Amino acid sequence: MSHLLGLCGSLRRDSFNLKLMREAALQYGGPFVEGNLRLPLYDGDLEEAEGIPADVQTLADQIKAASAVLVVTPEYNKSLSGVLKNALDWVSRTKDAPWAGKPVAILSATAGRSGGERAQYATRLCLTPFQAHVLPGPEVLIGSNFNEFTEDGRLKEGRGLDGLKRLMDTLRAAAG
Repeated sequence: MSHLLGLCGSLRRDSFNLKLMREAALQYGGPFVEGNLRLPLYDGDLEEAEGIPADVQTLADQIKAASAVLVVTPEYNKSLSGVLKNALDWVSRTKDAPWAGKPVAILSATAGRSGGERAQYATRLCLTPFQAHVLPGPEVLIGSNFNEFTEDGRLKEGRGLDGLKRLMDTLRAAAG
């Protein structure tokens, strides 16, 4: 059975994006690992002095080993989160091109009505040089996120959950 890795660009414990990522993992089925994005800020001087931090190498190894990856981001100032961008920058400095050919689904949940369209577009652009296999859709953009989840953190029945199920079916097929 394939194993799924999730990267959430929000570090908040009760983040709607974290809830969305966990719901996606349930819909995907099978083993699931949450990647740690609590990394130092990328700094070329740090890299030169100390090399790749252990947590960054662990993340790169998890990406390489995963059958597929979820990349979930809030939309901050019309773009992806700094946490996610920092992780992508660090992983780009590791060896063995962990993203190459990797099936990737991008998801977002936002308080606004657009659901994170710009954040998803920016994330796609950031993943382009890594030659990941970023799925074109179906897009899962959860707007007005405070209305879309149950008390226990599950995505409510409706268009968002239907789209998420289709996207996870597509991701599972791409992972083989």
